[in-house]
Parts: sequence; structure tokens; C-alpha cells
Amino acid sequence: MHMQATCVFSLRSRHRLAFLAAASLLFAPPAGAAEVKRNDLSAEDITRVEHITRPTTDFSKPERYEAMPGGAATSRNPVNPDAFSHASANLAFSEEENFKLGNALFRKLWVSSPSSTQASDGLGPLFNARACQNCHLKDGRGRPPEGNADATSMFLRLARPARTSEERQAVTDLKVVNFPDATYGAQLQDMAVPGVAAEGRVVITYTEEPVTLAGGEIITLRKPQYSVADLNYGPLGIDTTLSPRIANPMIGMGLIEAIAAADILAKADPDDRDGDGISGRAARARDHRTGELKLGRFGWKAQNASVRDQSSSAFAGDLGISTPDTPRHWGDCTEAQEECRSMQNGVQTRLGNTEAPDPVLDLVTFYSENLAVPARRDVDAPEVLKGKSLFYGAGCIACHTPKYVTRRNAANKAQAFQLIWPYSDFLLHDMGEGLADGQQVGDATGREWRTPPLWGIGLTDEVNGHTFFLHDGRARNLTEAILWHGGEAESARNAFASMTPEARQHLIRFLESL
Repeated sequence: MHMQATCVFSLRSRHRLAFLAAASLLFAPPAGAAEVKRNDLSAEDITRVEHITRPTTDFSKPERYEAMPGGAATSRNPVNPDAFSHASANLAFSEEENFKLGNALFRKLWVSSPSSTQASDGLGPLFNARACQNCHLKDGRGRPPEGNADATSMFLRLARPARTSEERQAVTDLKVVNFPDATYGAQLQDMAVPGVAAEGRVVITYTEEPVTLAGGEIITLRKPQYSVADLNYGPLGIDTTLSPRIANPMIGMGLIEAIAAADILAKADPDDRDGDGISGRAARARDHRTGELKLGRFGWKAQNASVRDQSSSAFAGDLGISTPDTPRHWGDCTEAQEECRSMQNGVQTRLGNTEAPDPVLDLVTFYSENLAVPARRDVDAPEVLKGKSLFYGAGCIACHTPKYVTRRNAANKAQAFQLIWPYSDFLLHDMGEGLADGQQVGDATGREWRTPPLWGIGLTDEVNGHTFFLHDGRARNLTEAILWHGGEAESARNAFASMTPEARQHLIRFLESL
């Protein structure tokens, strides 16, 4: 198969068909993967795409273009702490200004109202961070609070289960994703503007659990327990669940949105018809502006369908800033928090009807869509190739799908028809009781999580100065992260645990090269 040296399929095509609406697929699940086809491609293109995205069986050398995980958008900049903060390499010159403006807004510190800054006020009144960058430090991965670190890049989601048949139906219909705590809302806010009391703080205690691996190696896993302290508005609801979440890396998000919904849905096997023990499910999510049901792709439980929806949720929940898509001036303040609800907001009517009116959300979304995936390192190193073979052989790619070719008709040409390597199926999987948070979020149960993409995972320490992984950062390294896998991933986890120590190191070395 011929591909240009830029790692991008030719963008010139007479076959620019309308993109297959995700909602129509979600409401009529296919009987089998073979029945799910893309309609943005010609028959010839489909054959090419199926060929190039087929998992390799040759581990003697790197695959063609494997070193460019983001296709032509891949960043070739030097590896350093800014490795996640570069623009897509193929971004049009005319769009660079929007990227830089979005970057400035992403780093912007919001302040409480009223303020002489005007366009920067509206923070909170209750909040978890003053800027997007505070959670996604250097556009990278968050961490749990320990040592001298604070809880800025980690917070607790709060939710209770449905109590009535009407509430259960509302979740089924995705009129709501769950029900927040009546007093404290959808997440615990550990900061507040002057004159308002913060809600409380997260408390984490760990117990150590030794695991013996093949070859006699003993790994200690730390099992967290979560509680809250210093609650300032009374007790939590008796059935409120606590789900810790660290901030996800920001790279490659526009490319993820450009993956054809058909390619993700084709991998769903909710009834495990093939009997492999893997039953990934597609999550549905409602578009914040239209209410249309779409394929969920973003967030730990795939609760958002687009980068824009993910961004507006963060503005409202994390910063307490209203946007045109989520116009809650009071953020996550509940009706039980009267003082919070009554405080002055930051709306400047000459600029718009929300605290972050257009084009603020537009620019932050554009920035988030165009943060480049860094180039791979050492793809031809013998130990990396051995580790890749072991990763594939252990069955890890049953969930961590290596590669896709994005839609020809993606909204931005920088993301269109690119061969990308995110290593994720973006589906929901039961990860076992060990990782269960007991909290339903839309279609995701209390045991299910979206498969996170792995690209850039090997640069976590370089960018963020730590190696904490999984949704709550409990894993202190990649080995621990793998050993926490259960449920549908238990077979792959056991395959890793039964490898020789040298083989395990090869597999980890492969992950570090991503």
C-alpha cells in the first residue's frame, strides 16, 4: 500500500460522502462487526484502510509510519517537559493564531466577581482550580495529592444511584447521567472565593497488598480508600458515592474526535458473541448544544461526545465559569448552598450572556483539539520490538486497539484521513471489582471505564514529574497499572504476571516508547 512520506493519506478525493451519523448507529446496534461500514470512504479506500489498520504479526521491525502516532499532526519537537504543548505539525498557518489564543485562555487565571479585570471574573464561587492549566499541568496527566502536592489535578465526583423507576428511566434515556448529591452537587469543591466556605477536602488512605509474579518478583499494590473531611455544608447523602478522577492528558483529542464512529462501534461486542471474554460497550452522550445522542469518546467514563463538550463541562464543574453550552454562572453550587447561588457572577453583558462567552470556548476547544501527539522513541530498539510482540500476544490489543485512519471529512484538515496510533478502542469495559467506583455515569456502570489511549504515556515523568496512572493515580508505575487490571482485562493481566521478569521489562519498555 502506498502512503506519502508525510504519514497522511492524500486529502484530495472525489469520495467525500456524508459522515455516518453516530446516533443512527447507536440506536440500531449492528448484529456483527462486519456489518458496520464507514460511508466517508470509497470501496477502494475501505480496502486500503482495513489493510493498513490490521494488527501486525511481524515484530522483526517497526511498522511503516509507526514512529508518527499522530500522523502528519505528530510533533517532532525535542523531548522535554513541554512535549505535550506543541500544536499539530500540519496545522494551517492561518490557524496558528487561534491555537496561541486558545493556549492563553487555557492558562488564564480566573478571579472572583466583581473585579476590575472584568473579562476574567466569574470564578466559582466554589471551584477546584483557577485555570485549565492548573489541572492539566503542561497539558499532561494529573496526580493524587501526596507529599507536597495539592489536590488541584484530582477531585471527587459525587453521585447517588437512581431511587425510583422514573429516575432509572431518566438515566436509561440519558436525560441525566446520574444524580448529584443534594447538598454538594456533582463534585467536591475544595476551594472557594472570599466570603464562601469551601465544601471540604478529600482524604485518601492506602493499604499495601503484595502480589507475587513469575520468577519470584514481589510487587506491592496500594489500595486506596476515599473519604471527605471538613465538610462545611452538612453531611453527604447516605447513598452518595465518591469517585476520584485525575486529569487526563490533552494530546491528540482532535484526532480522537476524527475517528469514524463506525470504526469504534465495529469493535463493540456487548454480549461477547465471539467468546473471548471481552465485551466492550459503546457509550452514548448527549451533545450539550443540541441534545442529540452521539458516541461518547471523552472522559474516564466516555460521558462526553466532543472536545467542546468536555471543555464546557470542565469550565462549569472545575472553574465555576459559565459558557454558552453550559450556562451555569454558579458552577456546581446547589440550591442548598444559598450563599453561593446569591453571589455576583462575572457576566459582562457587553461581551455576552455568560462568563466565558464566545469566542472563549471556541478558542479553548480549538487549542485542545490541536495539541500534538509526540513522535515515538526507539521504535526499532530490539527490546521495544520484543515488548510490542508480548503486548500483542498477551491480548492487550483486544481493548487497546493500536491504530485507525481518521475520517476524510473531519472538521479540520489537520485531522482528516490520518493514520494514527492511540492504542484504545474508546469503549466501556468492566475492569473488575478492584477498580470499581460504584458510580454509574450514563451508560457506564460502576465497574466500567473507557479504555484510555496510551500514546504519550511513556513521557509522563518527563512532562509531569511523576508516574501515577489509572483513574485515581493509585498505580505508581506502569507495572502496577497493569496488575490492577481485572474483569475483562484479567486474562491479559495474568499473562503479564506469568511472564519472565525479562519479558515483563520488555513489555514495559514498549509502553515507555509510546
